[in-house]
Amino acid sequence: MTERLIDAYDGLLTDLDGVVYAGPRAIDGATEALERLGGEGKSLAYVTNNASRSSGQVAAHLRELGAPAAAEQVFGSALAGAELLAGKVAAGSTVLVIGSETLADAVREQGLVVVASADDQPDAVIQGFAPALGWKDLAEAAYAVTAGAVWVATNTDMSIPQERGIAPGNGSLVAAVAAATGKVPFVAGKPEAALFRTAARHSGVERALVVGDRLDTDILGGNRAGMATALVLTGVDTVRTALAARVEERPDYLIGSLSELYEEYPPVTSDGDSYRCGRALARVAGTTVSISAGEDDLDGWRAACAAWWTAHPDTTPDSPPDIRFTSGG
Repeated sequence: MTERLIDAYDGLLTDLDGVVYAGPRAIDGATEALERLGGEGKSLAYVTNNASRSSGQVAAHLRELGAPAAAEQVFGSALAGAELLAGKVAAGSTVLVIGSETLADAVREQGLVVVASADDQPDAVIQGFAPALGWKDLAEAAYAVTAGAVWVATNTDMSIPQERGIAPGNGSLVAAVAAATGKVPFVAGKPEAALFRTAARHSGVERALVVGDRLDTDILGGNRAGMATALVLTGVDTVRTALAARVEERPDYLIGSLSELYEEYPPVTSDGDSYRCGRALARVAGTTVSISAGEDDLDGWRAACAAWWTAHPDTTPDSPPDIRFTSGG
């Protein structure tokens, strides 16, 4: 017997970029799905690696888009990064902030002193995303890190979904400093488990469902936290990248959008070497996955993931599988 996906959980921990919105616009059906949670008796928390805006600013933006949101429902990586940094340097230490004023405020709230330049010989550097960051900012970070400053990155997301497409994220900028210095930063935020566990605890959620569009942050972080995970296909990752996902990044569910939280989620069953989801069937033979369904049939991909992951339960193959579509189901 099938049941609606949301029925098995008492709360949702959802990412923002690529799940709720892309650039300045809401993703179709996302805000309506989130608004519906309250009437279903479900808790809602937003877990984001965005460190450029405060929780209040994020909540205000979400409300403008039509989503239910209060500041206390937003958990971001600016606070996580500042807290991580505060645990690695003495109180009153000087910090070069490469990022937004929100990140600088979070650093000050930890009893640390913000400085403007590597010439100030800062004890630490914290790096977070801000759209206005440029080469000079990255150069200042590199000078300070090379001189021995403790280096913390709020997150290492390599890309950000925007209205016009996929743009470089904080991880791309962190990678530039790493390439220049040969150093590796301490990292806060996703995919670390702490951010998810904090959000669940503050939200009073015992059976959380983590929803995100990225395998390497949302899904990995949720899995590390021991929570159920759903990859939503409105952002960065796709059914093909899900199929080839590393073992620790494999989601429990694949959904097309947040609206599907309220739809029956078809179970995947096995019969020997065959895996069925709905009317779709998948089999693995060597390095090939055969899918008896149309390429746009999500049930076919659900069956394919079950078949491929069962064939490789503990190790990730060096190459993604070859995919063959056949008629029937």
